Amino acid sequence: MITKLLVANRGEIARRVLATCRALGVGTVAVHSDADADAPFVTEADQAVRLPGNTPAETYLRIEAILDAARRSGADAVHPGYGFLAENAEFAAAVTDAGLTWVGPPAKAIAAMGDKMAAKALLADAGVPMLPTWTDPDQVTAFPVLVKASAGGGGRGMRIVRDAAGLAEAVAGARREAAAAFGDGTVFIERYVERGRHVEVQIFGDTHGTIVALGVRDCSIQRRHQKIVEEAPGVLPDDVREKLHSAAVAAGRAVDYVGAGTVEFLLAPDGQVHFLEMNTRLQVEHPVTELTTGLDLVRLQLLVAEGEPLPLSATPAAEGHAIEVRLCAEEPAQGFRPATGTLHRFAIPGVDAEFGPARRLRLDSGVVDGSTVSVHYDSMLAKLVAWAPTRAEAARALAGALARAELHGVATNRDLLVRVLRSAQFAAAEVDTGFLDRHPEVFAPLLPPEQLPLAALAAALAGAAARRAAAPVLAGLPSGWRNVPAVPQVTRFSTADGELEIRYRLTRTNTLAAWESRGPRLTPAVEKGPPLNTEPQAQVELVSATPERVVLDVDGVRHAFRVHRVGSSVFVDGPDGAASLTELPRLPRPTAALAAGSLLAPLPGAVTRVHVEVGQRVAAGDLLLTLEAMKLEHPVLAPADGVVAELPVPPGGQVETGAVLAVVDPEEDPQ
Repeated sequence: MITKLLVANRGEIARRVLATCRALGVGTVAVHSDADADAPFVTEADQAVRLPGNTPAETYLRIEAILDAARRSGADAVHPGYGFLAENAEFAAAVTDAGLTWVGPPAKAIAAMGDKMAAKALLADAGVPMLPTWTDPDQVTAFPVLVKASAGGGGRGMRIVRDAAGLAEAVAGARREAAAAFGDGTVFIERYVERGRHVEVQIFGDTHGTIVALGVRDCSIQRRHQKIVEEAPGVLPDDVREKLHSAAVAAGRAVDYVGAGTVEFLLAPDGQVHFLEMNTRLQVEHPVTELTTGLDLVRLQLLVAEGEPLPLSATPAAEGHAIEVRLCAEEPAQGFRPATGTLHRFAIPGVDAEFGPARRLRLDSGVVDGSTVSVHYDSMLAKLVAWAPTRAEAARALAGALARAELHGVATNRDLLVRVLRSAQFAAAEVDTGFLDRHPEVFAPLLPPEQLPLAALAAALAGAAARRAAAPVLAGLPSGWRNVPAVPQVTRFSTADGELEIRYRLTRTNTLAAWESRGPRLTPAVEKGPPLNTEPQAQVELVSATPERVVLDVDGVRHAFRVHRVGSSVFVDGPDGAASLTELPRLPRPTAALAAGSLLAPLPGAVTRVHVEVGQRVAAGDLLLTLEAMKLEHPVLAPADGVVAELPVPPGGQVETGAVLAVVDPEEDPQ
């Protein structure tokens, strides 16, 4: 029997495993990098062991260091979570050889499925349908194709290639990305199916020969080949569902599978099912299976690892519908560029349970207020899951909770997820892996641009209320009131689109006498001249204002805004969406000007390759260099035609956010 479990992972999955261990009375040990020293999963474990360093290669991918942590802490079992070493057969064997209980499938099964080409051959012999696959780029005869990492998953090392010209570079890039994420740069090439659906079957096996399918999940909505919306049960015809169950169980039996695993398939538009891969671990999206079956899959993992038989021998009937979204620190409108920083507030209303079998709203989170989002690891912050008797109810509840969440300090994909869940196409289950490419409208922010000035007005009024509350004299005067009515109060904010100026006047009875906004517009700012925005403002009355809450009556309709200030950063959550603003100083200090054409690092990372030379002429959109951050490669492109004037960072150089990566002198317009 397991008495003390070491979790060889981090973040949300580590907290998930710890939660079940607490319920079962199992002692726990966390391992952590220096960057994760104060992370929630570290403080929640009974014991914690430091793995010196920050990068995965220095910490979570070091087998001997993790085994040493188990010995030092007295752990008698190891759970690998997902990612990192979860599908590493060498690690599984090393844990077993050390006399510890391995909570996962046998090393032999991991090895069989880890070599994805060998797995395809094995399962093809078992009758599982396959897509055409190649290991040598020169053998590819038909396009489009998908380059995939042989080890790991989560979209790492994947590239779609539509013609032969781009294949070599895609293979090279996929190898680098896979090596950084999994320590294994092996890739293969598979035929890419347009508008296919990504569906998968959760299977479970025990040491007594039982293997069962626990239902089908649909994980078709993806970005960068990584799932962001998952649901169970998948909306499928019964015959397709049965075909998937049978194929998944056959795959498990082919390798004498034990523990939790997922068999992934591509469902083509013509109804044909094709095997993709088998993940020999617990999946990120396992909560939707838990909520529709009532099972705790981590508990089952521990029981099976102890040699107990599964408490079921057939597929359980699904009850209701569950939908999960992955809340990630990233900027969807910027190509899903990862975001870093401090999460000043992380609050989602209405959560019934964390990491538990809540039959309404469940949160599995790796972060809390004050957490630091580091450049070293995956961008996923949390998973929010809604269960309801019907799919439509689950989608509505999940979208509503997301829309009302307070997520301050780090950019997230929240608005995108809400728009996906509220789209007519999602409601009709018209989903496939190309959903986001075909629906650019879901990338629009929830807060309409025309509502931004109102949110900024609320921020300005809350700021005035905060200053009045802290005033040592004349505290009885209303905030924002002044005895020179001809001169308005002025507050300036920086926004994603430019500078926004709010002007307003309050009467002595705290009535909003007048207000207006100036800017921003997606046109070049001018130093002199008329304001960029002189459109008539809505008729607004101030109902109440405190430093944290402002209520405005807009044309007879009341709007309540929640305001959270951290230094000069102001976060406003209103009924139509959220705004992130930076209040500008009234008397700004002079700063050094950047050279024209400077390209700045959007986040900390390492320059992996430089593709051009100083003095080289480039065209708009040309690839200048590649920045690696959060285990992904990010291309830096020329913004306009010109000549490369500076390349201050060599290959391998580390940079911080805002560092100059390159300077391109723009060509003079001959006109």
